[in-house]
Amino acid sequence: MIVKNSRAQRAAAHNTASLLVEALPYIQRFRGKIVVVKYGGNALNGAAEANGNGDGGESDALASFAQDVVLMRAVGILPVVVHGGGPQIGALMTRLGKVTEFRDGLRVTDAETLDIARMVLVGKVNRDIVSAINVHGPLAVGMSGEDANLITAAQSHVDLGFVGHVSEVDPTMLQRLVAEGIIPVVATIGADEAGQAYNINADTVAGALAEALHAEKLIFLTDVEGLRVVPDDPATLIHQASLDVVAEILRGGGAVGGMKPKIEACAQAVRGGVDRAHILDGRVPHALLLELFTDSGVGTMVLP
Repeated sequence: MIVKNSRAQRAAAHNTASLLVEALPYIQRFRGKIVVVKYGGNALNGAAEANGNGDGGESDALASFAQDVVLMRAVGILPVVVHGGGPQIGALMTRLGKVTEFRDGLRVTDAETLDIARMVLVGKVNRDIVSAINVHGPLAVGMSGEDANLITAAQSHVDLGFVGHVSEVDPTMLQRLVAEGIIPVVATIGADEAGQAYNINADTVAGALAEALHAEKLIFLTDVEGLRVVPDDPATLIHQASLDVVAEILRGGGAVGGMKPKIEACAQAVRGGVDRAHILDGRVPHALLLELFTDSGVGTMVLP
């Protein structure tokens, strides 16, 4: 029995072929280049809510992200994943009956809170991302900034406790892993020279790693569609922004809350030699691929 393809099937096949052809020059351009992808805890939560509340939605969102990263590696791009986990840390603290205190958007971190952050970031979120990627083969290795002196940290402010900032990056281990075809997945706990651990803002870490690795791109996946001139007005979304425009928005207070460290990290990375930085809505399925491999792209791109 001969079954002919329907018109709809032929149209779908044609669209698929057109997308592959559209992606070809981008694949050629980015082959062999490092792309640092920051996967935020808010992006994971937001995607889970979009797919349906509960662990099933979160699993679907993580599986979709893992597919994107594996596809990037399959076509010769060298991804490095940096992840946050603020909502997950907050959820565990609530379950443990511990009250979260924030100052200027940063979580006040005493010794107990630091232990919780390490458990969540290194022991839970990092392992979940690594496992989701490794469903597709032995591709990913998890690590934190404490491993191989990747991130040397210093205390940000005594009032914040064990909250740190990046004082130095040693990318040697990341470079070795990438050269072996491995996808590093980095949890943002660093340590000072005495071995004291600190929780560090993941956006800041992603920017610092992108600069140290001379990455082609730095991409933030978050729970908003990009940078807005007016934070509460979606109509003011900016698709492209130069460093001058970014500086003006920062001076005018257009980057607030969690957007401020992202846009600051984008600007710092681009000033440091990263070719392009992007802020994307991680709740959109395959937003990473849409930005990398299509002409239109999504979100906000920061360029010199």
